[in-house]
Amino acid sequence: MSPHAVLLLSCPDHPGIVADVAQWVASSGGNIVHAEQHTDREDGMFFQRVEFTTDSLTFDVAELDQHFAGVAARHGMTADIRLSGWRPRTVVLASKPPHCLADLLTRAYTGDLDLDLAAVVSNHPDNAGITERFSVPFHHLPVDGDRAGQELRLDTLLGEVQPELIVLARYMLVLPPWLVDAWPQQIINIHHSFLPAFVGASPYRQAHDRGVKVIGATAHYVTAGLDEGPIIDQDVTRISHRDDVTELTRKGRDLEVLVQARAVRAHIEHRVLTWGNRTVVFE
Repeated sequence: MSPHAVLLLSCPDHPGIVADVAQWVASSGGNIVHAEQHTDREDGMFFQRVEFTTDSLTFDVAELDQHFAGVAARHGMTADIRLSGWRPRTVVLASKPPHCLADLLTRAYTGDLDLDLAAVVSNHPDNAGITERFSVPFHHLPVDGDRAGQELRLDTLLGEVQPELIVLARYMLVLPPWLVDAWPQQIINIHHSFLPAFVGASPYRQAHDRGVKVIGATAHYVTAGLDEGPIIDQDVTRISHRDDVTELTRKGRDLEVLVQARAVRAHIEHRVLTWGNRTVVFE
């Protein structure tokens, strides 16, 4: 079976968009098998995800973007077309906490997440063993008092691997803006807090000291601002005064792996549109 094509688009809202897109699919030999849309009335924006067949296209599947360009120009659209079954070449960055890394390795190994894991990179050697059990190359890039040098080594490694997706699975170093800018909307971070609350380090300690009644986890695209990128997924769990920092951390770990997996899945299934610092995440 030929893969389906998935079209993500956004543009100023006005009449005729849905009809024009559907007509283009039909005239191209495709058949729409799933479609979702959202209108943001505050900003006057229209967002849509359209999945359609490609086995009867009247042109080569590699020419999808070229053939849709006329529709996009007519409506002032930002559009991106990707084939289903995309298996992105992925690099995972992790530090000492193993749970988010181990979950990604397991989901990729079992096929729950369709990832081509090209490398795991860490500033600590602790997770080399578990990574190598899954036959994924492990790269230890210690800081050793030279943070700028470590960042350059990481940049060199990413340049060699050329990942399509980078996941910060509890990577406890802040990436420099110049490195983030090189991979726009290709870096997903899992933060152990319900952002925008408790950004930065030690959020569970911050939550405990503040006496909150819920804690959360957030997966977001990485931007130059610390923990300020567009949010892809979040979840929370209730806590009480009886929970110390150790218990908050334990409960938080369960949330982190779930939220991370949902965000990565939404990204690779081409279900996330960004608008400013917000996202539209289709089901």
